[in-house]
Amino acid sequence: MKVTFNRSALAEALGLMTSIVPSRTPKPILKCVRIAVAAKEMRICATNLELGLEYLLSEVEVQDEGEVVVEAERLAAIVRESMEDVLVLESTDTTCEIRGMDSHFTIYGQDPKQYPKVPSFGAGSADLAISLDALQAGIEQCLFATAKESSRYAINGVLWEAKGKKLLLVATDGRRLARCRVDLQQALADGGERKIIVPAKTMALLEKLGRREKEVVAVKLVDNQVLMSCANVVISSNLVEGNFPRYEDIIPTDYDKKLTLSTETALSGVRRAALLTSEDSKGVKLSLTSEALVFSGSSPDAGAAEVSMPVEYGGEAISIGFNPQFLVDALRVIRTPEFQLELGQPDRPGLIRSGNDFLYVLMPINLG
Repeated sequence: MKVTFNRSALAEALGLMTSIVPSRTPKPILKCVRIAVAAKEMRICATNLELGLEYLLSEVEVQDEGEVVVEAERLAAIVRESMEDVLVLESTDTTCEIRGMDSHFTIYGQDPKQYPKVPSFGAGSADLAISLDALQAGIEQCLFATAKESSRYAINGVLWEAKGKKLLLVATDGRRLARCRVDLQQALADGGERKIIVPAKTMALLEKLGRREKEVVAVKLVDNQVLMSCANVVISSNLVEGNFPRYEDIIPTDYDKKLTLSTETALSGVRRAALLTSEDSKGVKLSLTSEALVFSGSSPDAGAAEVSMPVEYGGEAISIGFNPQFLVDALRVIRTPEFQLELGQPDRPGLIRSGNDFLYVLMPINLG
């Protein structure tokens, strides 16, 4: 195999590959990428057996067709550190050579026949289609709320709920819940509903694709897998098994304390009030009256902080405590200049809404 390629294009591809290649594994071949060259293209594949990635590079000049399997991190480092715009990759059996104007690297690889099969999108129509911009915006508004470590495996992913021409993305870690709604460009053919749970790592990979204007993500649902094709990239992923919590049951519908707040001002207020909290007292209190909303935080060792913002509110006064980081996580992804805050009693969740498409439920904490 011999191929000449654009260095920056391959560097971008390998940047994605190394994000899913395991750093530790009993199967060393999973630390590798498979590079296959044919006709006028280079096809690069990576997998950790749960998540797969196929990347097609057309900015190549093929002298000899073939394939090679080499360690992803080493190849990525060589390509990243090289100074030339164009490099040459040549392989024989399990040896790969990369040449530049002033450099020559030899990497020992593995047998391509032993590399696990990475699913391709294949022929046939997609089950769903969605704008990449819309999907990435939705991921930004919910991925942060997934559970990082949990014995309840289902909440380590994001629920996709396709209903007609809308897709709901829902994430929760048991202490908060984020839900956003995005438009589908192509709905399910039968016009019905479908629910799947996509792993958080898969959602994060979609977010790393970079902004690609007017690109569309085609989605296929095959058994317990989801396949997603966008431009020159195909992502294949196992779905999370299990039952996602009945999130509708925890969204309050009977609250009478409602007010509209400036997103920027509220975000600043939470951040400043949290400056003097500590690990032992890491809550921020929201005290709401008819005249102002006061954010306050304190700790025995550091001191106390109080930030006030004027509000228009005619309901009953209330004080309630929240984890400030959980508030910041939600406020920083709101894309409207204002949002709605709804409260019940101090021991019930807070509710944040931004327009019709973003909703956030946050459990309160006891500040003593």
